[in-house]
Amino acid sequence: MSSVSVIISTYNQPEWLTKALWGFEGQTEKDFDIIIADDGSTSETEEVIQKFQQKGILKITHVWQEDDGFQKTKILNKAIQTTEAEYLIFTDGDCIPRFDLVEKHLAMRKEGCFLSGGYFKLPEAISASISEDDVHSRKCFDAAWLVSQGLEKSFKHNKLTATGGKAKFLNWITPTKATWDGNNASGWRSDIVAVNGFDERMQYGGEDRELGERLMNMGVKPIQARYSLVTLHLEHSQGYVTEEMLAKNKQIRKQTKTDKSTWTPFGLRKTEK
Repeated sequence: MSSVSVIISTYNQPEWLTKALWGFEGQTEKDFDIIIADDGSTSETEEVIQKFQQKGILKITHVWQEDDGFQKTKILNKAIQTTEAEYLIFTDGDCIPRFDLVEKHLAMRKEGCFLSGGYFKLPEAISASISEDDVHSRKCFDAAWLVSQGLEKSFKHNKLTATGGKAKFLNWITPTKATWDGNNASGWRSDIVAVNGFDERMQYGGEDRELGERLMNMGVKPIQARYSLVTLHLEHSQGYVTEEMLAKNKQIRKQTKTDKSTWTPFGLRKTEK
C-alpha cells in the first residue's frame, strides 16, 4: 500500500475524468494510489475507470454510491475509509493535475498543517480540445501554448509559470486566504479522522472548506501553496446547485466558526465525540 492516496471526486463527467487520469499517469512521483469517489455516476464512468485499471499504470480503486443528488461529502468519507495511507491528497475529476502535483504535495507537507493548492481555470472550448498528447507532452500546462489556443493573457498565468522562489513569494503575498478547497488540498489522514471527516449534512457550497475550518479550530495550520500546487480546472455547467443548498451550508459553516467546532457528529462516525 502506498503512503499517499489521491482521492478524486467525480459525477457523470467521464470525458473530464479521462483527462484528469492522463495527468496522473504523467506524474513525476509514481508511489501513490488513487481512490475515485464516485457520487452515483452511470456505467460510462465505470468503463473509463476500468480502461485505466487495465492499462496498469495507475493503482485505482473505484468507490461508488447510488445517485441521490449532490452527496459529495458522503462519498468522500467512504473514500477516506477505503484507504489507510498516512497522507491524503484531494482533487476533483474535472481537474488535470500538473505533472509535479503529487511530488510537490509530498515535498511541502508538514506535521500539524494542511496544504491549500490552486487551480487555473480554462474556458470550455480549450477544456474540450485538450488531447492525451497535450497532457502527456505537458503542453497544456504551458501558458504560451494556451494563449496560442485562444486563452487571454492575465496575471493568473503566474500560476503556470512561477517556480521556486517566485512561487514562494507569490504564495506569501497573495491576499487570498489559505482554505481547504476540494479541487486541490491535502492533509494527514490522522488529522482528518480526528475531526471526523466531512459533514454529511452538507451539499454544494463550501462543504470542503468547512472541513478545513474544523481542522484550523483543532490547531492544524493551513499552508498557502496556490502558486506551487497547480491543477487545470476544466469548465462545465453546474446544474445541480440550488440556493437552498448554499444557504444550508452557509449556516453550518457559521455554526462551526461560532462554536469553534473541531468535530461533526455527521461525519465518518455517526456519534457524538
